[in-house]
Amino acid sequence: MNTRTKGIFHILLAGLAFAFMGLFIRLSGDLPAIQKSFFRNLIAFAVTFSVFIKNGEKIKIKKENYKFLILRSTFGTIGIICNFYALDHMVLSDASMLNKLSPFFVIIFSYFILKERVTIFQGLMVLTAFLGAVFIVKPTGNISSFPAIIAALGGMGAGAAYTMVRLLGKRGVEKKIIIMFFSGFSCIASIPFMLGRFAPMSLNQLLLLICAGIMATVGQFAITKAYFYAPAKEISIYDYSQIIFSALIGFAFLQQIPDLHSVSGYVIICFSAVSMYLYNSRHVEA
Repeated sequence: MNTRTKGIFHILLAGLAFAFMGLFIRLSGDLPAIQKSFFRNLIAFAVTFSVFIKNGEKIKIKKENYKFLILRSTFGTIGIICNFYALDHMVLSDASMLNKLSPFFVIIFSYFILKERVTIFQGLMVLTAFLGAVFIVKPTGNISSFPAIIAALGGMGAGAAYTMVRLLGKRGVEKKIIIMFFSGFSCIASIPFMLGRFAPMSLNQLLLLICAGIMATVGQFAITKAYFYAPAKEISIYDYSQIIFSALIGFAFLQQIPDLHSVSGYVIICFSAVSMYLYNSRHVEA
């Protein structure tokens, strides 16, 4: 198995893990999204911290990088809470698809924060992706659109967080530190809000949240490893496999079937993603 194949395998594994995370979050029932977020991040923090301890590595963070880690963690926490709320109130594949708007938000935030150039083609693909999102959101002005709007905001939060990850990467911050800091920060930030409206959990709900945390951690490490094996321009398009996995899992376990408008939105957003992928591949190679 060559490195590109290993990269594709790990990014598909990440998509499957994140899809099952969504299922476990949904099955855990009517618990506050911030409470679900706490347990998801607690597992990720425990696993990442254990890796540092096991390898005997020291956690070193330069003082000037703290503000960017805090920004990454703040945006990431908002993104996760919005995504978990959407997973509880929408078809799994719809929520996952809107969360996958994050790469297009990265382009916007990278322009303003990292001062990266945005071409006319990239701008058109961002607008096309947002048009696809409209088909999924189906704005009607009533309460039924609210979860979809929250899901899109989750994608925006994730996009801002990934932009900070790119900035931290350029500053030489290790990926494991970014994951651990984010998970720990999110847990601590969630506690005051969670305690204010903590919902008692059954053993089954607790086990489901632990499973969600394990799947999220597997997904996080798998996607990190995927980009270790192969460059983003070769494998990033496979990240959209999560939508297929989410649709299949939603149908198999929850009898969910996306409507025609949503499927149209999927096609438009995936078309934008594939076009961007091909454009970026040619642009980098040139």
